[in-house]
Amino acid sequence: MSTKNAAKVSAPKPVDEKITINLGPVDLGQIELLVQEGFYANRTDMIRTAIRNQLAAHADVVRQVVSRKTLVLGIQHYTATDLRAVQASGETLQIRVLGLATIAPDVTPELALATIESLTVLGALHASPEVKAALAGRIH
Repeated sequence: MSTKNAAKVSAPKPVDEKITINLGPVDLGQIELLVQEGFYANRTDMIRTAIRNQLAAHADVVRQVVSRKTLVLGIQHYTATDLRAVQASGETLQIRVLGLATIAPDVTPELALATIESLTVLGALHASPEVKAALAGRIH
């Protein structure tokens, strides 16, 4: 049985993921001050801008690691049709994504197990709870 990485382009529009952070009162106060002074529309705007600036500052490192680890950068979407084609070819997938990986609702746990050898997602994985449970031992 051979292994390959497959790219699918028919992805749904991603939704933002929510994260929670803890800030000290001094940092939070400084953010509030910048918002009050009109530098940012709100706290979220300031925090997103700060994150994007840090990601831009480290963009070369991210590109090097993506290349070294053979990660797909962006959105990867898999449907039952995609996975049945992989199954028919006698191959399995090693999915490696930096961004968003989605496994469509029409994918059964059995089909996922038969076609997905491993799954590494740095970002978010959207799949049914049943598919996630089935692949739990293969998610890195």
